[in-house]
Formats: sequence, C-alpha cells, structure tokens
Amino acid sequence: MLAKFTALYVSLIFASTLEASMIKVLILDDVFQNIPEKNERIEKMGKLSGDLLVSGTHYAGDIEVWRGQGGMYLINELPLEDYVKHVVNAEVSPSWDMEALKVQAVIARTYALYQKTAGSNGNFDLTSSVLHQVYKGSTVDARIAYAVMHTEGEVLYYNGKLIEALYHSTCGGQTEDPVEVFGKSYPYLRPVKSRCEISPYWIWERKIPADEIAKALHVSDIAKITISSYTSTKRVKTVDIVHRDGIMKVKATDLRKLLGWSRLPSTNFEVTRDNGSFVFEGKGYGHGVGLCQWSALEMAREGKTYREILSFFYPGTVIKLYEDR
Repeated sequence: MLAKFTALYVSLIFASTLEASMIKVLILDDVFQNIPEKNERIEKMGKLSGDLLVSGTHYAGDIEVWRGQGGMYLINELPLEDYVKHVVNAEVSPSWDMEALKVQAVIARTYALYQKTAGSNGNFDLTSSVLHQVYKGSTVDARIAYAVMHTEGEVLYYNGKLIEALYHSTCGGQTEDPVEVFGKSYPYLRPVKSRCEISPYWIWERKIPADEIAKALHVSDIAKITISSYTSTKRVKTVDIVHRDGIMKVKATDLRKLLGWSRLPSTNFEVTRDNGSFVFEGKGYGHGVGLCQWSALEMAREGKTYREILSFFYPGTVIKLYEDR
C-alpha cells in the first residue's frame, strides 16, 4: 500500500511540475512579421487571457502585447504540453503513423525546452515560424493529443544535457552535416542515409525567372549560374552568379533564404538555363540537418518504434523525463 501511495505521490508531483512548465512564443504571421532587434527597447502594453483570435487563428493561454520601434509584438504564453500539441499539429499530418507522431512530439518538446533554457531571445523563448518550429493555434486532432500524452515530459539528452533537436521535412536520401549549414558540429548530429521517397518533396523542379533571382541578389542581367562547390554530403555549397558587373559567389543556403524557403526547397539541386529562366532540379526540403520527418514516417510504417527512430537520427542520446533545473 505504501509503495502504491508513493508512486501516486511522485506521479502527482511530476504532473504538477509539467503543468507549471510554460513557454513563451512570439507570434509571426502575415500581419505580425517583425522580430524585436537584440537591443530594441520594447514596452509591455497589456495582457489578454482566454481563447484569443489573432489574424484568424485561435490561441489559448495569455497574449502579451508589446510595442517597440519595429511595431507591435504579440507573445503567447501557454503550458508546454499544449504548445507541443499545436506544434505537432502544424508540423505533420494527424493521419501519420502513431510512432511518427510520438517522434515529432519528443523533438518538438526537446527543441522548445532547449531554446527556453538557452534564454537568448529576451522576452520570449522562440517564434511561431520556421525560424524555430511552426506553431499555430486552433484545435488539435485527437490522435496528436494521444501521441503527446503518451510521451508527456519526454525529451532527448546527450551527456546529461538537453540536445538541440534540429529536424527538417525531407532529406532526399541523406541528412546534412550541421557544420555545412550552421557552422558548428554536434556529437549527436551526424549525416545518415535514410529513405524518404514517400515525401512529396523527394524530387522537385523549380523554374525561376532570371530577373527574380537578380532582384533577390541586388544584381542585374544574370547570364549564368554555376555550382562552384559541394558539401560533404554532395549538396550545393556555393554557386557563382555571372551578372552584368562581374561574378558573385553565393552560399546555397543564402540563396534559399533570399529566394524563399519554399521557392528553393533545398540545396540538393542541379541548375540549368532555359531562356529567361533558370531551372533547378533537386531533392528534399529543408536544411537537411537532424531528423528527417518523412523518413521517420517511413520507418514507422516499417514497424520501428519512436525510440528506435530517435536513436537512429540522434545517435548517443537518451530519452528522459525533463528535469527543470
């Protein structure tokens, strides 16, 4: 009887700790597009609570309204586990296999807590956009709620520390070395080969007018684009842009950012000229580092558990309940 009471007591303490874990998210959407500058002085104007409608999206919890030189900022504060449900709902489809949904729940929670403990964003922990991970309010599917509940509090650690659980949509057959994208290495993030042929971005093609590329790069009359170097995983590292005033060397990651993440889905491409446009033929979607979401789905369909999938993409890590230190 004492053992049962003790187990119940510990369970209640743990549940209470999780409920107390809150996260602050800077809302970025079509209306609110700015992020406060590092040294920008912002003033808190008020706080709203409840089910709030912002730009057509429902957000639960509290909304803090701030004002600064860059305009108005909205910061949504809500319980961590509720936030994780919304992230999973926005990042993947509710119809995905349950083990893949559990994978997304664990990495979304780990990534959010890593950002929160880093404390580098001032008045908020992370944004609601792809700059961090996609977060939208509104309702949550029952299957996603189940996946989050059955992984409640679970996060990834490496050598006793929370990991930066980077992930992306589609790797195109092999994940990328983080040094090539972010300029730093992680012992738990190494390039691995994985299958993601079921992804709609397994193979893609984009025909982009030369004028559009020139405008993004602030040059004129682009005559030629050639690949000048590759990363260790054979993605494009740099391209040479031949334009009216000379040759510009551009990082492929910068080219994606300038053109738009969806406009140029990945840096795994070939490029050719077609009259007044350039044709990019490639594979994958996203920066390619860490877990590949569509590979995770494929592995789940093959019978892998969420723990096995996480171990594959983040070698050397362990799943533990979050310790709020």
